[in-house]
Amino acid sequence: MRLLRAIAVTALAAVLAAGAKAQAVTEYRGMCDASAAVALDDRHFVVASDEDNTLRVFRRGEPVAVATVPLQRALGTDKESDLEGAARIGDAIYWISSHGRNSSGKVRADRYRLFVTAIDPASSPPVVAPPAAMHTTLLTQLLAADALAPWRLREASKLAPEAPGGLNIEGLAATPDGQLLIGFRNPLRDGKALVVALQNPRPASMGAAATFGPPIGLDLGGRGVRSIERLETDYLVVAGPVADRGDFALYRWSGAPGAAPQVVTGVTLGTLRPEALFVWPGTRRVQVLSDDGGVVAAGVACKDRPASEQSFRSIDLDL
Repeated sequence: MRLLRAIAVTALAAVLAAGAKAQAVTEYRGMCDASAAVALDDRHFVVASDEDNTLRVFRRGEPVAVATVPLQRALGTDKESDLEGAARIGDAIYWISSHGRNSSGKVRADRYRLFVTAIDPASSPPVVAPPAAMHTTLLTQLLAADALAPWRLREASKLAPEAPGGLNIEGLAATPDGQLLIGFRNPLRDGKALVVALQNPRPASMGAAATFGPPIGLDLGGRGVRSIERLETDYLVVAGPVADRGDFALYRWSGAPGAAPQVVTGVTLGTLRPEALFVWPGTRRVQVLSDDGGVVAAGVACKDRPASEQSFRSIDLDL
């Protein structure tokens, strides 16, 4: 843990030295792989790990979770569903898994999940209820969508998620009109990342046939989408490598299909590997969470340590 804390301090120093907008580095405990998160109120957020099927509720700035929500029974599997994206519409939070194969290229049906959890903002801390239903055929419908044919998703779905041309979903964001934007880490087409709108998220999350908007290609400097979130009238996109190695950057995008995303200047991510971000309600303060599962201390990766020794880092950005 000393090494993890040292890395966090180093990251903070790098941010401050660069004159970036980051306010602090905070360490949260009990998990490493922060992969999707949503603010529940102005003090609490819920976060998923792509290494287990448990949601954890944290109070801002406090390292230990105040509540946990097991999902194994609701998801119908005891293996991780590789949860990668989350978005809130009203008091409903939508969650999406990677919809890709495992790292060895084997089919893992438990990774084909889209579901919604209900929250009670009046409770203290806020309560997140397990899903009552879920969609397990979203990938099949994506592969069958004529508009997505140029992205060769059928071929992509047969590859490991980080292989060139593989398939891997990692981003989810709500639109002002109640749709969801699905962001793909992989595949890229002409160096651009895929974003597609799910037009009927509530019925789809209950098992109805999904309907999609036309595909959008985002030029993220040859990177894929690691997380996407709406900030007022724009979207923030965390862009990262398709495979494990490479750098990350934060972009701002208007949401218009033909508009080019712009790098957010003055932001240095240091050693963080951001895979989740959310906006605190009523503010322009953005919390960025790092997937620290691969951080090695004393020769052991964080995700291979006991839960009591696991942690992930987070920074706040005032945008």
